[in-house]
Amino acid sequence: MPDGLEEGGHRRSGGDGPGAVAVGSTGAVGGESARPQVPAVSRSARRVWVAGLVVALVCAGGVSYYASTSPDGLEKVAHDKGIDSKAEEHAAKDSPLADYQVKDVADERISGGLAGVIGVGATLAAGTAVFVVVRRRRATPSAESA
Repeated sequence: MPDGLEEGGHRRSGGDGPGAVAVGSTGAVGGESARPQVPAVSRSARRVWVAGLVVALVCAGGVSYYASTSPDGLEKVAHDKGIDSKAEEHAAKDSPLADYQVKDVADERISGGLAGVIGVGATLAAGTAVFVVVRRRRATPSAESA
């Protein structure tokens, strides 16, 4: 067996020299099968959440500024083949965020970025509401278990 590896291919903790002693959680000394307990690292989900939020806002508000204003491939093919001639206006055409733009903002790119930021906020609010409801349901004891 290679030096520094226990049975099953797991690494020993501590040094690999001849005088090395591995101390496990039960106080076992030497090459016994007791494994040392590694304290759990407390990682904050808040940091991950904030980082994800920042990335989403940068993509929606900043990167979208550089997105092409040309129609995408599906719209182009629909136009080239005449499929879009049958298209009808949708019910939300006069809404404040119709066509991924904020109504009454003159600059198309800024309007699109602002709509993206509003979309991220709305998605965050809806997602948070779902998680709060699910968490409260788990916290309250059910009538069946009583």
